[in-house]
Amino acid sequence: MIFRDEGSDESSAEAPRRAPRRLTDPKAMRAVAHPTRLALIEALGLRGTLTATEAAAIVGESPTNCAFHLRTLAKYGFVEEAGGGAGRRRPWQLRHIGFVFDEAAAGSGEGDGDGADDAEGAADGADGPDRPESRHASDALSALLWETWLRRLDGIATRRAGFPAEWRALTGASETVMYLTPDEAEAFQAEMLTLLTRYHDRLENAALRPAGSVPVELIQFTFPYDATRADATRADATRADATRVDVPRATEQ
Repeated sequence: MIFRDEGSDESSAEAPRRAPRRLTDPKAMRAVAHPTRLALIEALGLRGTLTATEAAAIVGESPTNCAFHLRTLAKYGFVEEAGGGAGRRRPWQLRHIGFVFDEAAAGSGEGDGDGADDAEGAADGADGPDRPESRHASDALSALLWETWLRRLDGIATRRAGFPAEWRALTGASETVMYLTPDEAEAFQAEMLTLLTRYHDRLENAALRPAGSVPVELIQFTFPYDATRADATRADATRADATRVDVPRATEQ
């Protein structure tokens, strides 16, 4: 799973690219599985650097609350102090452009390479991906992300009528069903990721953004179609010979 809603206000065209962080430590997953902390990561991604007071105005929390959550994110390696603050002003910035995690990686016994608790987290995950702590942490983070994205989509659906004509025409949704093996689905997702990260450098470096560009979000969900049936069991949803109703591609713009 990939979470990307980031950017940077760095002006140098030679600014180094920060790769997404791969989460394997259940402690780090639990730390970021919080609505305010996800909102802070998104805000820092779009603005580059923010103080707790500046972030509070964006995410709708108090400066004190934001300061607490920023310190927690720093403890687990998601953010760091940007420097350059005067007096009590403490700007923060992201350490990575997004993060990646999956159930198979959770509790793999390898630390993330970030944060003060990696060694402890690696030891905790030594029993493998089926360890309940690891699975619960990844499931909780996944559930929060899906809930966040679905709630955002619901809000956009109600506000889309007020968009400028050019963005209303370009904003929409599409759906299709494909018959794929697990290997084919994995390969297809890799190809999609290559397409979706075509403009990744613009997230990192504001100097690469053309005039008139704005942040545009694309959210992708992939799942076995049979799992949408109310009576579907986990086994039914992934059976290769399951009876299926093929749904033609639908696009809404």
